[in-house]
Amino acid sequence: MPRDTLTQEQIVRTAVRLLDDEGLEGLNMRSLGKRLGAAATAVYWHVKNKDDLVLLAADRVWHEVDLPALDADDWRGTATVMADRLHAMLVRHPWLVQAIGSHLLYGTGKARYDDHLLGVFETAGFTSQEADRAAGAVVTYVLGNALGASATASLTRKVRRAGEDAEEMFSETLAKAAQAAEPFPRLRARLGTTAATEYAAAADGSYAAGLRALLEGLRPEDSAP
Repeated sequence: MPRDTLTQEQIVRTAVRLLDDEGLEGLNMRSLGKRLGAAATAVYWHVKNKDDLVLLAADRVWHEVDLPALDADDWRGTATVMADRLHAMLVRHPWLVQAIGSHLLYGTGKARYDDHLLGVFETAGFTSQEADRAAGAVVTYVLGNALGASATASLTRKVRRAGEDAEEMFSETLAKAAQAAEPFPRLRARLGTTAATEYAAAADGSYAAGLRALLEGLRPEDSAP
């Protein structure tokens, strides 16, 4: 595809698909050009470099998050929806968690989300400073819970590239983790009733329970008991 027929929209859309398939480590202009049917040099007419492309791709997926209406009477419910939709987006695009840890990301998609989350708390009577802290706590919690999906996706890609059996490698890794935990009584007790392949899994409902506890602990200072 000649450079004059490429658009930045096409490039970013294709970059998102490439990132979903191959992660940050698999994104380069040559691979992207191949998917676009264009020379890698043609891509540079529309984006500066790989970092610029990651920035654009990240902002595109942030726009996927639908924002609920603000509701002062049920602000915790609204905050839960905001958190759940962000979490779902991060699981769909696990490379974004890696990008957040290695890039300074910004853009209208992220700004739109951040502004609305602040609005959830300010509408409920939080001061600006309180809203900053509350929004930061929610986003940090969601990111932490998305790390597992990101790590699993990254490991799966590494196994695939190496041509190894993914299921066998996961089983071996988890078995070694279980062996490392054996000397510790609380973990050993859990291992007595949990298969090694399930050892690293989070308990059912832990994400929802943690988010609920976090939000129940947040309230405007002037309404604290």
